[in-house]
Amino acid sequence: MIDTHAHLARRFKQEGDLGRLTGVVLAASSEEDSVDNLELAKSDKKLWPAVGIHPQEVKENIGEQIKFLEELLRNNTNIVAVGECGLELLEGADKNKQEELFRGQIELAVKYQKPLIVHSRKASEETIEILKSYKNLSGVIHCYSGGKKRIQKILELGKPPTASQSWRSGWYFGIDGNVTYEIGLAEVVAAMPKDRLVLETDCPFLTPAPFRGQKNKPEYVEYVYKKVAEIWGKSFEETEKMVDENAKGLFSLYKNHI
Repeated sequence: MIDTHAHLARRFKQEGDLGRLTGVVLAASSEEDSVDNLELAKSDKKLWPAVGIHPQEVKENIGEQIKFLEELLRNNTNIVAVGECGLELLEGADKNKQEELFRGQIELAVKYQKPLIVHSRKASEETIEILKSYKNLSGVIHCYSGGKKRIQKILELGKPPTASQSWRSGWYFGIDGNVTYEIGLAEVVAAMPKDRLVLETDCPFLTPAPFRGQKNKPEYVEYVYKKVAEIWGKSFEETEKMVDENAKGLFSLYKNHI
């Protein structure tokens, strides 16, 4: 099992038992998280760092934020992704600043040939329109909430990478613990191509049943796997193999980490 999106940086005071997991992709929400992720990855070979800045963390000097991330990407070849980054268009959000920060991180992903981990809240169409303007881009829509009607739009994003690029082409859907209690999301998962699905905890958030209401942990991704196996009508073992292949392909784990 691979948890493709967890927050284990110091500010989350998160602990977990990774014994049954193949590994965990450490999503970043800020400059500080990005540095923490790189330090955590030194301590455990099952932890794979991403660097990125969440739209809620946008600052006045966006150029300096992008410059900071680029320095990390330039000096750390073990980084598996850029993100989480994207749009969160809640009331009062500065859309222009969020978009500038998002585009800066997209450009880093293209330059350094990394997949994106995309956060999109109340911004599905806006996110798709931005991503459509880039070629040679791959990634995952984290905690997908775009419904059935946007599945095909996301699958059509971008162009396949050139032969010199190392990551697997295409876009993936990240599914979290809420699939265990949201019937509508389970129906959306049933409509997705099986080879475009990766599973996440987003810990310490979005805890799956039967632990809903408690703090989430990376090992609870098992319950997301179990629910997807139920939706697919396949055994846990078959589901685990298929989903893990997707994660390894998206994040180039074959080449660099497993």
